[in-house]
Amino acid sequence: MNPLAIPEIVIRRLPLYLRTLKLLADRGLTVTSSQEIGDRLGITATQVRKDLSYFGEFGKQGTGYEIKYLQEQLRQILQVDRTWKLALIGVGDLGRALLRFTAFEESGFEMAAVLDRDGAKIGRQVGRHTVLDVATLPAVIRERGIQVAVIAVPTRDAQEIADALVKAGIRAILSYAPIQLSLPQHIQVQQIDPILSLQGMTYYLDASQL
Repeated sequence: MNPLAIPEIVIRRLPLYLRTLKLLADRGLTVTSSQEIGDRLGITATQVRKDLSYFGEFGKQGTGYEIKYLQEQLRQILQVDRTWKLALIGVGDLGRALLRFTAFEESGFEMAAVLDRDGAKIGRQVGRHTVLDVATLPAVIRERGIQVAVIAVPTRDAQEIADALVKAGIRAILSYAPIQLSLPQHIQVQQIDPILSLQGMTYYLDASQL
């Protein structure tokens, strides 16, 4: 199946389904339903079934979904049944925090290279990683087989770093820089910006209660 034939919003919900299944499995459950998954995510059971139907039939009417099996299928669909190597660019406070984030490896992502342009950081040990010079980025990406990168650099440097990553062969970028990156359409980009999220919530708050 052509990946581009599936609506992007459906693809974005699949990791949420996978996370929900893990929570259910951690509670000792072996079977679930579209209703239970939908209730936990605030969407309808019909939507859950429709999303999953793009990829096949995973449940049985009257019995629901076998959790372990559905987890395995979703991991295959999302291609996280293998390990993806990551490059982290930027070893400031945010970068160091990300290096301590154990969920990367638990979810199929291995931090394979850590780079920075600050001469005071290059060559230093951060956890189990030696900080490499970002000038060596193309060789590091090629030699270590890295396809995904995480940007944790100041806003002023983000576009330049992103361009260098794409030129080096990176195909997917997770950016923590508060700037809209301008990149080729075939590059997968996700941005995490807590300020935008906070501003999107304050609209709904009652200012009269302040």
